[in-house]
Amino acid sequence: MTVNELMYLIFGIVILLALGFDLGLISKANKTISIKQAFYQTVFWVTLALGFFVFMWVYDSQVAALEFLSAYMMEWSLSIDNIFVFILIFTAFSVRPKHYGRVLLLGILMAIVFRVIFITVGVTLVERFHWILYLFGAFLVYTGFKMFTSTEDEEFDPLQSKVYKAVKKFLPLTPHDGDGKFIVHENGKRMYTTLFVVVIMLAAIDLVFALDSIPAVMGISRDRMVIYTSNIFALLGLRSLFFLLRSAISKFDYLQQGIAIVLVFIGLKMLLEHWINPYIDKTTQVLISLIFIILCLAGAVLYSMLFQKKGVPKEVDDSDSSSGNSKLKQMDIHAILSLKT
Repeated sequence: MTVNELMYLIFGIVILLALGFDLGLISKANKTISIKQAFYQTVFWVTLALGFFVFMWVYDSQVAALEFLSAYMMEWSLSIDNIFVFILIFTAFSVRPKHYGRVLLLGILMAIVFRVIFITVGVTLVERFHWILYLFGAFLVYTGFKMFTSTEDEEFDPLQSKVYKAVKKFLPLTPHDGDGKFIVHENGKRMYTTLFVVVIMLAAIDLVFALDSIPAVMGISRDRMVIYTSNIFALLGLRSLFFLLRSAISKFDYLQQGIAIVLVFIGLKMLLEHWINPYIDKTTQVLISLIFIILCLAGAVLYSMLFQKKGVPKEVDDSDSSSGNSKLKQMDIHAILSLKT
């Protein structure tokens, strides 16, 4: 067995055991997850990712390990943008908080399958047509610039999205959650509940975000192991991160700008790779990327804590989420999604 095969085997075993531990001992079906529980779950998934980083450092290479850590942090920060949209989707479909965990889990597992497909296709194309990297780099620079300078204040409406309209067109829907079920039978006819629709929308929205997250990770590493594992670890930790941050997510006003700067940096690095490589070795490049990502994200969070934008709600109330009456207007959501639709 090669080192690469061993890495995949260990990673698969760890993920399966971790999911079993999370679902069997930490999470319980149809139970509202408290901030304390979400904190423990977040620590669990972050610790697991850091443990895999150490494993790669010892058994693979220091460069691969540092690439994994950089890519994981990049994906982790981009996941916060997903949380903005998840809140709006749950609000629009009046999902009760006790169903959040199960719906998020299924949506995220579907997103992982789609991501693996996207990554496989993307890496294969880059291996055959190296010039595609320059397109990815230009796209990241453009996306980052638009994200940083965006001043639009329009609310993303899940009920008007193309995904929801397509689901409504092809499937018979019922306007309730089926008391936690995804499929119910009414008058002898199979009907799909709002929870089923939400799962589909969560997976579909993640694909939208993957349009910049996967090229960004490929700007950090071309190693399939690094790209797969960083994406999957970040996605699996997204559920606990949602419960931990959902009441304070609107306080990260300037995180979008921090992410935008990182995207521009990685995009420029991809565009200038041919001229950078002769002067800066791979290890140093990875260290510079890691430090830059940490400084930008930490700086954006700190700046958000010190200077909150005017007119932005301070909290997201669970009662508002369950009733569908929350008036969430997030500039970040529309700005990001408008670039990719």
